Amino acid sequence: MLFNRLLKNTFFILALGLISCEAQTKKQKTSAVNTSVENSIVVGANRTQKYIPLLKNKKIGIVGNQTSIIFKKNGDHIHLVDSLLAASISIEKVFSPEHGFRGKADAGEKVNDGIDTKTGLPLVSLYGSHKKPTPEQLKGIDIMIFDIQDVGVRFYTYISTLHYVMEACAENNILLLILDRPNPNGHYIDGPVLEKSQQSFVGMHPVPIVHGMTIGEYAQMINGENWLDNKAKCDLMVIKIKNYDHHQPYHIPIKPSPNLPNDQAINLYPSLCFFEGTNVNAGRGTDHQFQVFGSPDLDAKIFEYTYIPKPNEGAKHPKNKSEKCYGMDLTFTEKQSEINLTWLIKAYQNTKNKDEFFNSFFSKLAGTKKLRQQIESGMSEKEIKATWKKGLEDYKTIQKKYLLYR
Repeated sequence: MLFNRLLKNTFFILALGLISCEAQTKKQKTSAVNTSVENSIVVGANRTQKYIPLLKNKKIGIVGNQTSIIFKKNGDHIHLVDSLLAASISIEKVFSPEHGFRGKADAGEKVNDGIDTKTGLPLVSLYGSHKKPTPEQLKGIDIMIFDIQDVGVRFYTYISTLHYVMEACAENNILLLILDRPNPNGHYIDGPVLEKSQQSFVGMHPVPIVHGMTIGEYAQMINGENWLDNKAKCDLMVIKIKNYDHHQPYHIPIKPSPNLPNDQAINLYPSLCFFEGTNVNAGRGTDHQFQVFGSPDLDAKIFEYTYIPKPNEGAKHPKNKSEKCYGMDLTFTEKQSEINLTWLIKAYQNTKNKDEFFNSFFSKLAGTKKLRQQIESGMSEKEIKATWKKGLEDYKTIQKKYLLYR
């Protein structure tokens, strides 16, 4: 009898223990879910309470494109312009960068001024022969908003547009409000630092190819390092990203430009864009832009992957159009945390005519004439990267001063 009572009590205690453990597990799971929600990345544009009050009764200009969006809880989104108009904010003009306001234009294609068909707002192009807003275009504007998704690479021209917008705002006493967004390549810094002799719209500042900063941080560096004309200072305000650091992976839901269609292309872009300065196609004219590369001149025995570039969105006239290209498919290559030079070196070493491999644009992209010379002389990737070390160390010392996220 006593044994039976003890056995029943034991079962009761075990049952209570199991219930308690289950309850604790549920509590932990709930807590984990709540923590996940609370710690999810919130882009600057979504933090409306931080900037909407500043815009009331002001005349606003917006530098934006198709990535200038506010995310909704249901997974949908609304364009910043539409959101501000709905909040009765007075938008005077929209200024658009390379690829245009709706992000449809080819790389390098001239973007014209016009009228946005959806809102009726005037569109001012900041790409082509006219890259800097004029005093006339800024007349009457109290605050400029800059909200564009960048990819953290020196030759991606949105940071050059940022420079000219900051300069124009400084010269016309206009506050520039930056709605910050994560840098999908913010987890590393790499590449040769730009030399002044190679300065152009695809490289305006002495930074490495992969600079490791958000637009907001980069703007602070432009100001702090006196890179604006006449060392002007832009009145700058950054609406920071919430719950973000540079080591967090970030998926961009909308293509930042026509030829960066997904996370893989964005990650490979710093390495494969070198091919834009050669006779090798970097996937333009395919559905795998910046995920494949190839050329009719590459050795078919070494490069067995083939494709034929054809005109498509973002590449009306792709390099090597309608020609069979021999190259590599990098669609499933692991994520890169440094610039990969092996593909470029391999292509150069196995091309039919080395004298026709590079073009004059290559040094502008690289930011130095040395890289071409190093590849032509037969240096290995390791040897080339050793020559970048001092410049990268010096840059990192400067860059740390402007970081908003660690």
